[in-house]
Amino acid sequence: MALSASRSSPPVIGLTTYLEQAQTGVWDVRAGFLPAAYFQGVTAAGGVAMLLPPQPVDSDIAERVLDGLDGLVITGGKDIDPAAYGQTAHPATDEPGRQRDAWEFTLLGAALERGLPVLGICRGAQVLNVALGGTLHQHLPDVLGHHGHRAGNAVFTTLPVRTVPGTRLAALVGESVDARCYHHQAIAELGQGLIVSAWDGDGVVEALELPGDGFVLAVQWHPEESLDDLRLFGAIVEAARTYAGGRVSR
Repeated sequence: MALSASRSSPPVIGLTTYLEQAQTGVWDVRAGFLPAAYFQGVTAAGGVAMLLPPQPVDSDIAERVLDGLDGLVITGGKDIDPAAYGQTAHPATDEPGRQRDAWEFTLLGAALERGLPVLGICRGAQVLNVALGGTLHQHLPDVLGHHGHRAGNAVFTTLPVRTVPGTRLAALVGESVDARCYHHQAIAELGQGLIVSAWDGDGVVEALELPGDGFVLAVQWHPEESLDDLRLFGAIVEAARTYAGGRVSR
């Protein structure tokens, strides 16, 4: 049974995490972690955040995890293994974290199958696209001739992004948004059923979604870096609340 017992209860949102070497005090260990801004966005929007560290996964485990959730956020992080979309690695592509890839692809597939609301952020947009058969540009500077989407040294670039009229994203944020970007990869061929819901001035896909009644939306930028604007976190929390209410009523 889901943790949300009624429509009035705060919905539970699962957020995938990193699995990397991390230091704290005297400890230097491999750890599952997530920058606090992600789950602060969820809690500020009225949800309950649950962190989902990468671990061995199969379909039964994924279903068990999702039974306790009302929504899923696929967060940012390292590049996806290019083998997942039929390419060899570019020299600038990260060393793959295959356990995280497998964890997120399996969770996402099960979430889509049951109609669980999904929000993808940066890497999460790429996971959604690749999961549905799409491909990625592995290194945008090769395509665009500049590094404007990722300045480096943990400095986010603010880019004006135009939404596509009639999309869920446009209904949420209006015609444009100042997007906080830190990505050197981007959507190339779209995955099956997906539509583009935002572009930047270079013609880079900055958001995509699955049309229909379900909530499946992913942005290439980092909304957690601008928590004075909770519209995207509010949207996943509200969609999760609706999902939980429908589940309880059945």
